[in-house]
Amino acid sequence: MGEVTQLIGAARAGDRGAFDRIFELLYPELRQVAHRRLSRGARDGLMETTALVNECYLKFLKKASLTPEGRAHFLAYAATVMRSIIVDAARAAKADRRGGDAEQVTLDSELMGSLPAASDEILDVHAALEDLSRIDERLGHVVEMRYFGGLEDDEIAEALGLSARTVRRDWDKARLLLAHALRN
Repeated sequence: MGEVTQLIGAARAGDRGAFDRIFELLYPELRQVAHRRLSRGARDGLMETTALVNECYLKFLKKASLTPEGRAHFLAYAATVMRSIIVDAARAAKADRRGGDAEQVTLDSELMGSLPAASDEILDVHAALEDLSRIDERLGHVVEMRYFGGLEDDEIAEALGLSARTVRRDWDKARLLLAHALRN
């Protein structure tokens, strides 16, 4: 049993020091996951890598109990948490872009209307992913871990108890379904 798995067991029992040590040990990997996700276009001021990892830590702290069973499950859960943080930031950015409580003024600019914002892309992918998850929950998990978490096939396979080959097939199927959904 690895050190992270042992620490997760201790954290489940209420050991706050073990919880902090898990984040300390996995911090470089969590930064990589956050950086890969943010480098896909969400870096237009929505959030920086360190801020995303720190927000993830705070969300974990608010959770009453730690449920992952091992390192891969922990990273998969962190990907889910990061997804929710990114989507919340995109929603807030979109609301701010729409002016929030400010008085609306119409500008005549074709260029501004034709450029999609990164927050719009994130929200579109989020909505398509929710639809996909209703059709096939496992495909939704694979996409979430890969797109929002930046996990590799082997890591996803370990977290979901599947073979890497099955994860690759699921990823291919999910990409086709998402591409179709995002075109409409």
